[in-house]
Amino acid sequence: MTGRILMMDSALSATEIAREMLPAGFELVVASPGSPDFAAAAAGAEYLLGFGDPAIDDAFYRAAPRLKLYQLLSAGYDRCDIEAARRAGVPICNNGGANSTAVAEHAIMLMLALCRRLVWQHRNVAAGRWRGNDLAGTRLYELRGRTLGIVGLGAIGKKVARLANAFGMAVQYYDIRRLSEAEEDALDVRFRLLNEVLRSSDIVSLHVPLTPSTRHMIGAAELRLMRPDAYLINTCRGPVVDEAALIEALASGVIAGAGLDVFDQEPPPADNPLFRLDNVVLTPHFAGPTWDNQQARFRNAFDNCQRVARGERPLWVIPELAG
Repeated sequence: MTGRILMMDSALSATEIAREMLPAGFELVVASPGSPDFAAAAAGAEYLLGFGDPAIDDAFYRAAPRLKLYQLLSAGYDRCDIEAARRAGVPICNNGGANSTAVAEHAIMLMLALCRRLVWQHRNVAAGRWRGNDLAGTRLYELRGRTLGIVGLGAIGKKVARLANAFGMAVQYYDIRRLSEAEEDALDVRFRLLNEVLRSSDIVSLHVPLTPSTRHMIGAAELRLMRPDAYLINTCRGPVVDEAALIEALASGVIAGAGLDVFDQEPPPADNPLFRLDNVVLTPHFAGPTWDNQQARFRNAFDNCQRVARGERPLWVIPELAG
Protein backbone atom coordinates (compact mmCIF):
# COMPACT_ATOMS: atom_id res chain seq x y z
CA MET A 1 0.00 0.00 0.00
CA THR A 2 1.18 3.48 -0.82
CA GLY A 3 -0.19 6.99 -0.61
CA ARG A 4 0.56 10.55 0.41
CA ILE A 5 -0.68 11.68 3.81
CA LEU A 6 -0.88 15.43 4.32
CA MET A 7 -0.82 16.32 8.01
CA MET A 8 -1.71 19.76 9.34
CA ASP A 9 1.16 21.10 11.41
CA SER A 10 -0.06 21.72 14.98
CA ALA A 11 1.49 22.25 18.38
CA LEU A 12 -0.95 19.62 19.69
CA SER A 13 0.51 16.86 17.53
CA ALA A 14 3.89 15.21 18.07
CA THR A 15 5.27 15.05 14.54
CA GLU A 16 8.15 12.83 15.58
CA ILE A 17 5.71 10.19 16.83
CA ALA A 18 3.75 10.39 13.58
CA ARG A 19 6.90 9.83 11.52
CA GLU A 20 7.94 6.92 13.74
CA MET A 21 4.55 5.20 13.40
CA LEU A 22 4.01 5.91 9.69
CA PRO A 23 3.16 2.63 7.90
CA ALA A 24 5.59 1.40 5.25
CA GLY A 25 4.87 2.67 1.77
CA PHE A 26 3.16 5.88 2.88
CA GLU A 27 4.62 9.36 2.49
CA LEU A 28 3.98 11.92 5.24
CA VAL A 29 4.03 15.63 4.45
CA VAL A 30 3.61 18.04 7.37
CA ALA A 31 2.61 21.62 6.58
CA SER A 32 0.52 24.45 7.99
CA PRO A 33 -2.88 25.09 6.36
CA GLY A 34 -2.71 28.18 4.20
CA SER A 35 1.03 27.86 3.59
CA PRO A 36 2.55 27.38 0.12
CA ASP A 37 3.87 23.95 1.19
CA PHE A 38 0.36 22.88 2.23
CA ALA A 39 -1.12 24.01 -1.08
CA ALA A 40 1.64 22.27 -3.05
CA ALA A 41 1.17 18.98 -1.17
CA ALA A 42 -2.62 19.03 -1.51
CA ALA A 43 -2.55 18.24 -5.23
CA GLY A 44 -1.16 14.75 -4.65
CA ALA A 45 -2.58 14.08 -1.19
CA GLU A 46 -4.84 11.06 -0.73
CA TYR A 47 -5.31 11.41 3.02
CA LEU A 48 -5.61 14.51 5.21
CA LEU A 49 -4.77 14.34 8.94
CA GLY A 50 -5.30 17.03 11.51
CA PHE A 51 -7.96 18.98 13.36
CA GLY A 52 -11.14 20.65 12.20
CA ASP A 53 -10.29 23.74 10.17
CA PRO A 54 -12.64 25.99 8.17
CA ALA A 55 -9.86 26.31 5.58
CA ILE A 56 -10.69 22.79 4.42
CA ASP A 57 -13.47 24.02 2.17
CA ASP A 58 -14.69 23.58 -1.40
CA ALA A 59 -11.61 25.30 -2.78
CA PHE A 60 -9.34 22.92 -0.87
CA TYR A 61 -11.18 19.84 -2.10
CA ARG A 62 -10.94 21.11 -5.66
CA ALA A 63 -7.19 21.55 -5.15
CA ALA A 64 -6.93 18.01 -3.74
CA PRO A 65 -8.75 15.87 -6.33
CA ARG A 66 -7.13 12.61 -5.15
CA LEU A 67 -8.25 13.00 -1.53
CA LYS A 68 -10.03 9.93 -0.12
CA LEU A 69 -10.17 10.63 3.61
CA TYR A 70 -10.20 13.55 6.07
CA GLN A 71 -8.99 11.94 9.29
CA LEU A 72 -9.27 13.97 12.46
CA LEU A 73 -6.88 13.64 15.38
CA SER A 74 -9.60 15.02 17.67
CA ALA A 75 -13.05 13.85 18.73
CA GLY A 76 -14.80 17.12 17.88
CA TYR A 77 -15.59 18.06 14.30
CA ASP A 78 -17.59 21.27 14.69
CA ARG A 79 -14.98 23.32 12.81
CA CYS A 80 -15.20 21.06 9.74
CA ASP A 81 -17.05 22.14 6.60
CA ILE A 82 -19.23 19.05 6.44
CA GLU A 83 -21.18 20.09 3.38
CA ALA A 84 -17.98 20.75 1.41
CA ALA A 85 -16.77 17.25 2.31
CA ARG A 86 -20.13 15.81 1.26
CA ARG A 87 -19.95 17.57 -2.09
CA ALA A 88 -16.42 16.24 -2.59
CA GLY A 89 -17.42 12.73 -1.57
CA VAL A 90 -14.73 12.64 1.13
CA PRO A 91 -15.56 11.00 4.49
CA ILE A 92 -14.60 12.81 7.69
CA CYS A 93 -13.63 10.53 10.57
CA ASN A 94 -12.91 11.42 14.17
CA ASN A 95 -10.16 9.92 16.28
CA GLY A 96 -12.01 6.80 17.39
CA GLY A 97 -11.97 7.66 21.07
CA ALA A 98 -8.20 8.04 21.27
CA ASN A 99 -8.55 10.88 23.76
CA SER A 100 -11.54 9.47 25.65
CA THR A 101 -9.54 8.38 28.70
CA ALA A 102 -7.86 11.78 28.94
CA VAL A 103 -11.12 13.73 28.72
CA ALA A 104 -12.90 11.41 31.15
CA GLU A 105 -10.09 11.80 33.70
CA HIS A 106 -10.14 15.56 33.20
CA ALA A 107 -13.88 15.70 33.85
CA ILE A 108 -13.41 13.78 37.10
CA MET A 109 -10.52 16.09 38.00
CA LEU A 110 -12.77 19.13 37.59
CA MET A 111 -15.43 17.49 39.77
CA LEU A 112 -12.88 16.85 42.51
CA ALA A 113 -11.39 20.34 42.19
CA LEU A 114 -14.82 21.89 42.69
CA CYS A 115 -15.95 19.62 45.52
CA ARG A 116 -12.65 20.06 47.39
CA ARG A 117 -12.23 23.74 46.41
CA LEU A 118 -8.76 22.97 45.16
CA VAL A 119 -7.96 26.38 43.65
CA TRP A 120 -9.14 28.16 46.80
CA GLN A 121 -6.99 25.88 48.98
CA HIS A 122 -3.93 26.43 46.81
CA ARG A 123 -4.33 30.21 46.90
CA ASN A 124 -4.70 30.19 50.67
CA VAL A 125 -1.57 28.13 51.23
CA ALA A 126 0.44 30.20 48.75
CA ALA A 127 -0.74 33.41 50.48
CA GLY A 128 0.17 32.18 53.95
CA ARG A 129 -3.42 31.49 55.05
CA TRP A 130 -3.04 27.89 56.14
CA ARG A 131 -6.72 26.98 56.09
CA GLY A 132 -8.30 30.21 54.97
CA ASN A 133 -10.06 32.72 57.16
CA ASP A 134 -13.33 30.87 57.70
CA LEU A 135 -12.54 27.33 58.80
CA ALA A 136 -15.94 26.77 60.40
CA GLY A 137 -17.77 27.83 57.25
CA THR A 138 -15.59 25.87 54.84
CA ARG A 139 -17.50 22.98 53.30
CA LEU A 140 -15.70 20.37 51.24
CA TYR A 141 -17.52 17.46 49.63
CA GLU A 142 -16.82 13.87 48.58
CA LEU A 143 -17.87 12.29 45.29
CA ARG A 144 -18.99 9.10 47.00
CA GLY A 145 -22.77 8.96 47.33
CA ARG A 146 -23.33 11.86 44.92
CA THR A 147 -25.49 11.54 41.80
CA LEU A 148 -23.73 12.24 38.51
CA GLY A 149 -25.78 13.14 35.45
CA ILE A 150 -24.01 12.54 32.14
CA VAL A 151 -25.38 14.30 29.06
CA GLY A 152 -24.04 12.40 26.06
CA LEU A 153 -23.05 8.78 26.66
CA GLY A 154 -20.58 8.22 23.85
CA ALA A 155 -17.05 6.85 24.21
CA ILE A 156 -16.07 9.63 26.63
CA GLY A 157 -19.33 9.61 28.56
CA LYS A 158 -19.08 5.86 29.13
CA LYS A 159 -15.57 6.21 30.54
CA VAL A 160 -16.72 9.00 32.84
CA ALA A 161 -19.47 6.67 34.04
CA ARG A 162 -16.99 3.89 34.83
CA LEU A 163 -14.71 6.25 36.74
CA ALA A 164 -17.67 7.71 38.62
CA ASN A 165 -18.81 4.22 39.57
CA ALA A 166 -15.36 3.55 41.00
CA PHE A 167 -15.77 6.65 43.18
CA GLY A 168 -19.08 5.31 44.48
CA MET A 169 -21.30 7.73 42.58
CA ALA A 170 -24.78 6.92 41.27
CA VAL A 171 -24.79 7.57 37.52
CA GLN A 172 -27.71 8.57 35.33
CA TYR A 173 -27.53 9.73 31.73
CA TYR A 174 -29.38 11.35 28.87
CA ASP A 175 -28.55 10.59 25.25
CA ILE A 176 -30.58 10.46 22.05
CA ARG A 177 -29.09 6.98 21.56
CA ARG A 178 -30.47 5.07 24.50
CA LEU A 179 -28.74 1.92 25.76
CA SER A 180 -30.57 -1.36 26.16
CA GLU A 181 -31.42 -2.43 29.69
CA ALA A 182 -28.64 -5.04 29.56
CA GLU A 183 -26.13 -2.40 28.49
CA GLU A 184 -27.29 -0.10 31.28
CA ASP A 185 -26.88 -2.92 33.78
CA ALA A 186 -23.37 -3.66 32.53
CA LEU A 187 -22.34 -0.01 32.82
CA ASP A 188 -24.36 0.57 36.01
CA VAL A 189 -26.15 3.62 34.62
CA ARG A 190 -29.81 4.56 34.23
CA PHE A 191 -31.50 6.57 31.49
CA ARG A 192 -33.37 9.72 32.46
CA LEU A 193 -34.91 12.51 30.43
CA LEU A 194 -32.76 15.62 30.18
CA ASN A 195 -34.93 17.62 32.58
CA GLU A 196 -34.77 14.74 35.08
CA VAL A 197 -30.98 14.64 34.84
CA LEU A 198 -30.75 18.38 35.44
CA ARG A 199 -33.17 18.41 38.38
CA SER A 200 -31.79 15.43 40.29
CA SER A 201 -28.01 15.43 39.75
CA ASP A 202 -25.43 16.78 42.16
CA ILE A 203 -23.06 17.14 39.21
CA VAL A 204 -23.95 17.39 35.50
CA SER A 205 -21.17 16.55 33.03
CA LEU A 206 -21.55 17.38 29.32
CA HIS A 207 -20.18 15.07 26.61
CA VAL A 208 -22.02 15.86 23.39
CA PRO A 209 -20.70 17.00 20.00
CA LEU A 210 -21.40 20.57 18.94
CA THR A 211 -24.16 20.46 16.33
CA PRO A 212 -27.07 22.79 15.54
CA SER A 213 -29.24 20.75 17.92
CA THR A 214 -26.77 20.90 20.83
CA ARG A 215 -25.74 24.57 20.50
CA HIS A 216 -26.90 26.28 23.73
CA MET A 217 -28.71 23.13 24.81
CA ILE A 218 -27.87 24.26 28.35
CA GLY A 219 -29.30 27.76 28.66
CA ALA A 220 -30.96 29.86 31.36
CA ALA A 221 -34.04 27.63 31.58
CA GLU A 222 -31.97 24.45 31.90
CA LEU A 223 -29.68 25.98 34.51
CA ARG A 224 -32.71 26.99 36.57
CA LEU A 225 -33.74 23.32 36.63
CA MET A 226 -30.49 22.42 38.39
CA ARG A 227 -30.19 22.43 42.15
CA PRO A 228 -28.53 25.43 43.85
CA ASP A 229 -25.84 23.12 45.26
CA ALA A 230 -25.12 21.43 41.91
CA TYR A 231 -22.04 21.74 39.71
CA LEU A 232 -21.81 21.84 35.91
CA ILE A 233 -18.83 20.30 34.09
CA ASN A 234 -18.14 21.04 30.42
CA THR A 235 -15.28 19.33 28.61
CA CYS A 236 -16.96 19.02 25.20
CA ARG A 237 -17.52 22.35 23.39
CA GLY A 238 -18.12 25.82 24.80
CA PRO A 239 -21.20 26.78 22.75
CA VAL A 240 -23.09 23.73 24.07
CA VAL A 241 -23.68 26.07 27.04
CA ASP A 242 -25.08 29.59 26.77
CA GLU A 243 -22.06 31.23 28.41
CA ALA A 244 -23.85 34.47 29.31
CA ALA A 245 -26.61 32.49 31.02
CA LEU A 246 -24.04 30.38 32.85
CA ILE A 247 -22.19 33.46 34.12
CA GLU A 248 -25.46 34.86 35.45
CA ALA A 249 -26.35 31.53 37.09
CA LEU A 250 -22.94 31.30 38.76
CA ALA A 251 -22.97 34.90 39.95
CA SER A 252 -26.51 34.73 41.34
CA GLY A 253 -26.27 31.34 43.03
CA VAL A 254 -28.61 29.48 40.69
CA ILE A 255 -25.96 26.73 40.69
CA ALA A 256 -23.01 26.26 43.03
CA GLY A 257 -20.17 26.19 40.53
CA ALA A 258 -18.75 25.03 37.22
CA GLY A 259 -15.65 23.30 35.87
CA LEU A 260 -14.95 24.42 32.31
CA ASP A 261 -12.35 23.30 29.80
CA VAL A 262 -14.10 25.01 26.88
CA PHE A 263 -15.50 28.45 26.14
CA ASP A 264 -17.70 30.30 23.66
CA GLN A 265 -14.63 32.10 22.31
CA GLU A 266 -11.22 30.44 22.47
CA PRO A 267 -9.01 31.77 23.79
CA PRO A 268 -11.50 33.74 25.91
CA PRO A 269 -11.09 37.53 26.00
CA ALA A 270 -9.24 39.04 28.94
CA ASP A 271 -12.43 40.64 30.28
CA ASN A 272 -14.44 37.40 30.38
CA PRO A 273 -16.55 37.61 33.59
CA LEU A 274 -15.77 33.96 34.36
CA PHE A 275 -12.29 35.06 35.41
CA ARG A 276 -13.75 37.11 38.27
CA LEU A 277 -15.84 34.32 39.77
CA ASP A 278 -14.51 32.25 42.64
CA ASN A 279 -16.87 29.30 42.10
CA VAL A 280 -15.35 28.15 38.81
CA VAL A 281 -12.35 26.04 37.83
CA LEU A 282 -11.03 26.82 34.34
CA THR A 283 -8.63 24.96 32.06
CA PRO A 284 -7.55 25.93 28.50
CA HIS A 285 -9.28 23.30 26.31
CA PHE A 286 -6.57 20.91 27.36
CA ALA A 287 -8.60 17.86 28.45
CA GLY A 288 -7.91 15.84 25.32
CA PRO A 289 -4.25 16.12 24.31
CA THR A 290 -1.95 14.14 26.59
CA TRP A 291 1.43 12.69 25.79
CA ASP A 292 -0.02 9.24 26.47
CA ASN A 293 -2.64 9.42 23.73
CA GLN A 294 -0.45 10.75 20.92
CA GLN A 295 0.27 7.20 19.81
CA ALA A 296 -3.40 6.22 19.99
CA ARG A 297 -4.37 9.19 17.83
CA PHE A 298 -1.87 8.30 15.11
CA ARG A 299 -2.52 4.57 15.41
CA ASN A 300 -6.20 5.11 14.70
CA ALA A 301 -5.47 7.64 11.96
CA PHE A 302 -2.99 5.45 10.11
CA ASP A 303 -5.20 2.39 10.51
CA ASN A 304 -7.99 4.27 8.76
CA CYS A 305 -5.64 5.37 5.98
CA GLN A 306 -4.65 1.74 5.43
CA ARG A 307 -8.29 0.66 5.42
CA VAL A 308 -9.13 3.16 2.70
CA ALA A 309 -6.02 2.15 0.74
CA ARG A 310 -7.31 -1.44 0.80
CA GLY A 311 -10.64 -0.29 -0.58
CA GLU A 312 -12.46 -0.69 2.75
CA ARG A 313 -14.78 1.78 4.43
CA PRO A 314 -13.02 3.77 7.18
CA LEU A 315 -14.03 3.57 10.82
CA TRP A 316 -15.52 6.42 12.89
CA VAL A 317 -17.15 8.36 10.05
CA ILE A 318 -18.99 11.30 11.64
CA PRO A 319 -22.76 10.75 11.89
CA GLU A 320 -23.61 13.48 9.37
CA LEU A 321 -21.70 11.59 6.65
CA ALA A 322 -22.21 8.03 7.84
CA GLY A 323 -24.90 7.31 5.26
